[in-house]
Amino acid sequence: MKKYNFSNTACIYLVISAILCACDTASSGKKHESEMVLSDDLGREVRLPSSPRRFIALAPSLTEMLFFVCDTSEIVGVTQNDNYPAAVRNKPVVSNYPVDFEQILMLKPDLIFTKDGMTSPEDAARLQQMGIPVFYQTYETVEDVLESIVQIGKITGHAEQAVNQADSLRRLLVDIEKQTQGLSRPRVLAITWHDPIYVYGKNTILTDKLRIAGAANALDSVFQAPFPALSREYILQLNPDIILGGSFGKMDSTFFRLYPELKKTNAYRHRRVYEVTDDLNSRPSPRIVEAVRELKELIHPPTGPTSQP
Repeated sequence: MKKYNFSNTACIYLVISAILCACDTASSGKKHESEMVLSDDLGREVRLPSSPRRFIALAPSLTEMLFFVCDTSEIVGVTQNDNYPAAVRNKPVVSNYPVDFEQILMLKPDLIFTKDGMTSPEDAARLQQMGIPVFYQTYETVEDVLESIVQIGKITGHAEQAVNQADSLRRLLVDIEKQTQGLSRPRVLAITWHDPIYVYGKNTILTDKLRIAGAANALDSVFQAPFPALSREYILQLNPDIILGGSFGKMDSTFFRLYPELKKTNAYRHRRVYEVTDDLNSRPSPRIVEAVRELKELIHPPTGPTSQP
């Protein structure tokens, strides 16, 4: 009798074990099926849960995109450089340079967004090893920014909202471009650093923003570096019609005092030296329309060219 009970019990255990194994297998298969496999803008394979709901961006422009597209509750952290929108002040801060791996791990994001040049491949690889996927974006044109908004919307589960918002921005940009049709297209040199002189290269998004705003990048050659260093002689040859980098008064007492020979440029002679809002000019964010509109108003003011004091 006991022998019979033992065999029966053993059979029950075997059945339960088989069921558990089957469940584990099914669960494992289900987990595999629910995984999303993407290719980022650098061609890297990125694996993440099919329904990610916790996000961090390691670039201010991408933080702005997340707030533009996602529910605020889905953004679990911001970087020390983020200042827009105002809601960033209510989020935990994580360093993006150097990357604070410990803090990121504590915030438990499902996915990290970053852009090429902001996060090193080594840091991205370490985050991947920690189980946190990293998705890179790149931008060469204004349209790339709009497509990136749509891309983030699809990944985060806000596809329809992102498409509508990107289309709205696109219509505003088309309207700005129409306003500059038939106008002269001055050549603009945008300076990012004074000593040595670094400028926005032709292969940067600024070139496209200037096109929409009714101007052209004075730098017509493509250098290997997106922000090349230029000699004074080269800038004199370019002879830009407009220089961006600071108000006329500020640049006259700093930049042109350092390089007095550049006072021969059209930009200085006609006092067409302007300061632009740094965040708008440097970030490929949803505020791209504001950035282009600011450039357009400086380049083609309604009352004719003016200079800042």
